[in-house]
Amino acid sequence: MEEVAKVTETTPAPPPLLERRLRQQQSTVSVLKSKLKKGVTCSVPRVRSTLTGFFPVVRWLPKYKLREYIWGDVMSGLIVGIILVPQAIAYCLLAGVEPIYGLYTSFYANIIYFLMGTSRHVSVGIFSLMSLMVGQVVDKELFLAGFDLNEDSTASGPDVFNATLGINLTAGKRHSVEIMGLECGKECYAISIAAALTFLAGIYQVMMAVFRLGFVSVYLSAPMLDGFATGASFTILTVQAKYLLGLKIPRHQGYGTVVVTWINIFASIHKTNLCDLITSAICISVLVAGKEIQERYKDRLKIPLPTELIVVAGATLASHFGELNSQYSSSVSGHIPTGFIPPQVPSFDLMAQVALDAIPLAVISFAFTVSLSEMFAKKNGYTVRPNQEMLAIGFCNIIPSFFHCFTTSAALAKTMVKDSTGCQTQVSSLISALVVLLVLLFFAPFFYDLQKCVLACIIIVSLRGALRKFKDVPAKWRASRNDAIVWLVAMSATALISVEMGLLIGIVFSMICIIFKTQNPKVSLLGRANNTDLYEDMDEYKNLMPPPRVQVFRFQAPLYYANKDSFLKSLYKAVGVEPFLEMTKRRKAEKKAKEMSSKQAKANGDKNNGEVVIGLVQRELDFHTIVLDCSAIPFIDSTGMATFKGLIKEYKEIRVSVLFANCNTSVIDTLQKGHFFGKNEEDMSSMLFHTVHAAVLHANSAFATAESRSEDSVV
Repeated sequence: MEEVAKVTETTPAPPPLLERRLRQQQSTVSVLKSKLKKGVTCSVPRVRSTLTGFFPVVRWLPKYKLREYIWGDVMSGLIVGIILVPQAIAYCLLAGVEPIYGLYTSFYANIIYFLMGTSRHVSVGIFSLMSLMVGQVVDKELFLAGFDLNEDSTASGPDVFNATLGINLTAGKRHSVEIMGLECGKECYAISIAAALTFLAGIYQVMMAVFRLGFVSVYLSAPMLDGFATGASFTILTVQAKYLLGLKIPRHQGYGTVVVTWINIFASIHKTNLCDLITSAICISVLVAGKEIQERYKDRLKIPLPTELIVVAGATLASHFGELNSQYSSSVSGHIPTGFIPPQVPSFDLMAQVALDAIPLAVISFAFTVSLSEMFAKKNGYTVRPNQEMLAIGFCNIIPSFFHCFTTSAALAKTMVKDSTGCQTQVSSLISALVVLLVLLFFAPFFYDLQKCVLACIIIVSLRGALRKFKDVPAKWRASRNDAIVWLVAMSATALISVEMGLLIGIVFSMICIIFKTQNPKVSLLGRANNTDLYEDMDEYKNLMPPPRVQVFRFQAPLYYANKDSFLKSLYKAVGVEPFLEMTKRRKAEKKAKEMSSKQAKANGDKNNGEVVIGLVQRELDFHTIVLDCSAIPFIDSTGMATFKGLIKEYKEIRVSVLFANCNTSVIDTLQKGHFFGKNEEDMSSMLFHTVHAAVLHANSAFATAESRSEDSVV
């Protein structure tokens, strides 16, 4: 018998159901040493890999399937090039620079992305939103430098409201400023600002790629970007409205561009140029009709209708032979030179002035480029490298800034055209660049008589897709009120305040919404499904029974410093017992009982009666254990751990146990590092469980054991 007893005593305990792996973490110094060694190692394969990674064209061009790919690439490249030419000229109105610079921008951006991009379908070049943001910075700097912002350099009349007119504008003589030792007029200064801004935006993007800061784009949620783009589209529409009417109104500087511009338009409505108004009505009708036909018969039409090119060609001929500029004072594009201007280093003096303005440009440019490249890569079954995309768009801004270009980005409309017309590789971008090159070398002067109102019509009609988003607001509201509110706030701030402030407000507000969600998460008491180990929300599911004398509580958010109070309040409310208040009630009852017992003792002369009464005032609760289901808690911080410790201590005073179930390894590690389970984790097996059911069974077993011990002690 003694031998049997010895064997029983030495029998090892069964291993736990789940056992954590032991992970040896390397020291920070050794990790840095290994990374540094890997980074400075130089070999022929490494150099080759670095170069081919930096210029992806070296990898895919030798594998180009000529017979299979060439037709689709040539067709999509030609079509996008044809669409690109009028848009490049038109978007210069938004950017506040001469039309030739839009053609330069489109040409260089396509070539550089062909060499460095990893997406096969993205069309990088001139983009309305980027042009608007560049134009706002250009106009602000022109205004601060003392240039007249009026289109024809005439003094603004007293009836034009502009709250920022605090500088005396030069009228009657040509104003100029000195840049890098050279006298610079209005047009020269405008492109110098745009080039400096573009150079800085590109530098920021390359730095973000080098330091792996692409995670910044995760803070640009889809509803926020959607609302921002829609608000910016409304701003673009407002800025271009004056061209439709032929009004000479300088662009407003400061906040409230949309409101102030419409006030100026209605104040000057009597000066409307009828020639521009009629031309605008005809062009918009033709463009909208072309778009509607394209959408309705897109399955039958193999290629998009070149509506913009037809309108530009027809309007240019009508303006030239009708002498609309001289006869009716209609504003025209003016002389567009052929060939290329010699490259020039962007002005470093101007960079200091626009350093902050370049930040939102850099973020929005790379966010649109990366999101579009990933979207079309997923659609067509290949992968892209986001970090290389950031490098590519960065150099699409840095290098062209030396050639008098402004900020570029991926453009959704042209990318969709490339995808729908059979594009296979970035050879199509090379074809588009060749189309632009032909215009630069031979056809640019023919656009001299093209009216600015026609260009404004092209811009406004291209905004149809973004402005149609207003129709989706009810659907957004039904799907997610939070997303709909973020969309409305970003759109309103962008349209009513400014583009830059709209972006900032949209990001901050969307993050506040997330924080608000974590501070007010869904909480629930869980019940057990019949004869199973499954526990779910009793408010959401039928036929669930709460475990007897055990409360199972679920908190669906991380537990950290900002929502610990919300966690405690929701728990107290759900279980119906707040430990501090319960202890206060018991102390009051104890005090009252002592007073009554002392009175009875004096009256009856019985000294033991008070003690008996005091023992009877202890209130029996409906439960003896709280099980915290931590399956929906992704992480906790030190404040969350302190909250757990305080919770256990407070409920222990009223004889209620607190157990934990379904904790992920991140939460467990945090608790272990804080010695939550005692010395050498001695209390871990009695406090932490892999399932709610295991915790409930342990709670009932422990309570039954404690009850039997208390009965034995009484006996």
